[in-house]
Amino acid sequence: MSARVHVVTDSTAGLATHEVLRHPLTVVPLQVVIGGTSYDDGATSTDAVAEALKTFTPVSTSRPAPQTFADTYAACAKDGAESVVSIHLSGDMSGTVEAAMIGAKESPIPVRVVDSRSLGMGLGFPVLVAAAAAAAGEDQAGVEAAARARMASISAYFYVDTLEYLRRGGRIGAAQALLGTALAVKPLLTISGGRIVPLEKVRTSSRAIARLADIAVQRAGDTPVQIAVHHLANLEKAQTLADGLSDRLPAAEEIVLREVGAVIGAHVGPGLLAVVVAPR
Repeated sequence: MSARVHVVTDSTAGLATHEVLRHPLTVVPLQVVIGGTSYDDGATSTDAVAEALKTFTPVSTSRPAPQTFADTYAACAKDGAESVVSIHLSGDMSGTVEAAMIGAKESPIPVRVVDSRSLGMGLGFPVLVAAAAAAAGEDQAGVEAAARARMASISAYFYVDTLEYLRRGGRIGAAQALLGTALAVKPLLTISGGRIVPLEKVRTSSRAIARLADIAVQRAGDTPVQIAVHHLANLEKAQTLADGLSDRLPAAEEIVLREVGAVIGAHVGPGLLAVVVAPR
């Protein structure tokens, strides 16, 4: 009989409550600090983060403590899990993977820590596949393999109004941010090798959003695909983008529309639009 496996992830996966509850899955929150007050990701609104960024109120984020992961893994064992697969946002963007590895050393059951090299539903889709594999009775190696196979197919593209927030948080080089500002462009970015990197520079926001859709459609092709459209304080444009992708991608199995949480929002800033493309 396969070992009972529990999947652990973090709040940047952007999973909905119903997705978490139907799987053997635990979400560990990162923290966002607004004006000196710390909140668990999800415990404060993204509106609060967007307003703080606009008014230059100090906003920062922090990883979970290693002890938090150790306690989480111990709780999984207490609930009957025989092993854990712990999948998290890119280690090049956060120390969360490192904290999970440290916490795993104290775990009473075996833990495999997986760096998704992504975030948002770029992390969420592999987590859901892994949790489904665990629920179906796969062992720890099978659950990890399911996650890694899903990770290998995923691409993420996004538009931000300005690179300033990414520069403030150290998630993109200052020289790149300065270049974008100097040219008054609207940047399109992607995640490559676990890092946020420039993809294209477009002159207007409307053209940038149209180009974002074109890139997503080209990447998706004609095969079955899952799509996630993320935004921060930009619901109307996100809905329009999602509707347009639905029309252009008849093979899409689902298109998830979801606002990013406070931690991601703190680094990308208001106006974010992102598309995660996950071919089957």
